[in-house]
Amino acid sequence: MHSTIELCDITFHAYHGVLPEERRLGNTFIVTITLETDISNAMKSDALNHTINYAEAYDIVKQEMEIPSQLLEHVCGRIATALLDHFPTLQCVQVRLAK
Repeated sequence: MHSTIELCDITFHAYHGVLPEERRLGNTFIVTITLETDISNAMKSDALNHTINYAEAYDIVKQEMEIPSQLLEHVCGRIATALLDHFPTLQCVQVRLAK
């Protein structure tokens, strides 16, 4: 059974942007991730190792947000790649990043 796990509206202060002021002063960014995975085993077992650990997913997003980038597209790509690398059962990742 496929389902989605969402972490919505996670707020970070980060230093992304093309302009020197953006990289010096930073800005508030809001991230939402949607993770699509098969939850069949977790439904039966009630075991965390059978699903996506959203605390680990949060930590991955936080780590990527701490790395300054000029483009938000670059940040989104890094977040998606890091999540896919860490959770091999992920079938689809969506990242929304708002400023």
